[in-house]
Amino acid sequence: MPQHVQGVVAPGRNEPVRVETIVIPDPGPGEAVVKIQACGVCHTDLHYKQGGINDEFPFLLGHEAAGIVESVGEGVTDVAPGDFVILNWRAVCGNCRACLRGRPWYCFDTHNAKQKMTLLDGTELSPALGIGAFAEKTLVASGQCTKVDPEVAPEVAGLLGCGVMAGIGAAINTGNVGRGDTVAVIGCGGVGDAAIVGSRLAGAAKIIAVDIDDRKLETAKTMGATHTVNSRSTDPVEAIRELTGGFGADVVIEAVGRPETYEQAFYARDLAGTVVLVGVPTPEMKLELPLLDVFGRGGALKSSWYGDCLPSRDFPMLVDLHRQGRIDLAAFVTETIGLGEVEKAFARMHEGDVLRSVVVL
Repeated sequence: MPQHVQGVVAPGRNEPVRVETIVIPDPGPGEAVVKIQACGVCHTDLHYKQGGINDEFPFLLGHEAAGIVESVGEGVTDVAPGDFVILNWRAVCGNCRACLRGRPWYCFDTHNAKQKMTLLDGTELSPALGIGAFAEKTLVASGQCTKVDPEVAPEVAGLLGCGVMAGIGAAINTGNVGRGDTVAVIGCGGVGDAAIVGSRLAGAAKIIAVDIDDRKLETAKTMGATHTVNSRSTDPVEAIRELTGGFGADVVIEAVGRPETYEQAFYARDLAGTVVLVGVPTPEMKLELPLLDVFGRGGALKSSWYGDCLPSRDFPMLVDLHRQGRIDLAAFVTETIGLGEVEKAFARMHEGDVLRSVVVL
């Protein structure tokens, strides 16, 4: 029988979100219904609300989540009712050319649940990143469920479902930060701070945090930054070069997603260094760089989708590192809130007052 639950819906571009009754169908083949325990408020949800992703309103927001599998559909063998899972938005297919080459983190045919969740009047909802977890329960593809140690707190585990994984993965998986490397991170929100954590975990010798907000720079220090640069008052390229013997950083991670900060990242890296773009740009943004500089500086310009992660490999590992005290995931949680407080959380996010607000159900 379909279930009625409460969820947070974005009805139209830039309209305030509201709590609505959502109809959750029984899981079909390859699907699972998950009882959500916690879901982080991510900038991507704000992008959905603003129409920055697409215009397929109304959206059921929320995607950075953890919970308990309630029921599964026909053919599901990877998870079972009662499993504690982190939800991911890239369930790999196992059959595309990337998967068949042994690179499933690049899967070209990721998928979501086939059935639609709806409003009471039958209006179909577009779940954010195929998840829609600002809700008491949600319907996903079973491959979007990654089983992890149930001893970890849901409000902490859920953060691995998006922002924290994106940042840690940008450093470790995409940027290949190694022992003794110098790293600069431009943009010290949740993803940027996670990139700092990942760089520290990988053994970077110097980690330079760059932001325009001194509050965020202070937080970045607690995450492992060895140096900070306020780019509102200081040229970040010159500062990074000065801190790296005049050369530039081995890896520069751009966690803002704007052309001007990407250009800073490009020129702040050492010759043959790596730029990693993990900040999400909007469709109208354009980048212009002298092609001779692209050629002459060498190195690599990379984009990091979801930290190039493989959830089945990376989520359990990072949960274990957290439980061992080697990563403090709880440090990312600024506040816990209810479903009805998501709109206020977006405002606090815009003002830079929080690292992560987490909806707890």
